[in-house]
Amino acid sequence: MKKNEETRKDILNFVLDNVYWISDKAYQERVWIKGIGPECNSFDDVVCDFFGDGDPLLENYKDFEITNTQYELLKKFREEFDSFCINRGLEHYLPQFFIDTPEWTKITEMAKEVLKAFNYKKE
Repeated sequence: MKKNEETRKDILNFVLDNVYWISDKAYQERVWIKGIGPECNSFDDVVCDFFGDGDPLLENYKDFEITNTQYELLKKFREEFDSFCINRGLEHYLPQFFIDTPEWTKITEMAKEVLKAFNYKKE
């Protein structure tokens, strides 16, 4: 595998890792809210990492061998997650204040759909 291919694969996996953390409420309660590791991660980290790597990935999705269906699901998820972060996420900045809201449940369900489309399994 060429270095560029490895880099693209790593970026895609990193974006999907973030989608996984968004999809998993048990993980969020344990790591984001209670601070129980071994992972060291926060909602802020996930937001910054998802948009930081996810936006360039979406802009160049064909370079990442993403299908049109995967692209559309990821793009729709990105739009909904962005809207959540701008509205509800800023209103109730800490996960313990939004984790059980219907808006966050919608985001976690959409994240699961994205992971399914990519046949992604967290290692």
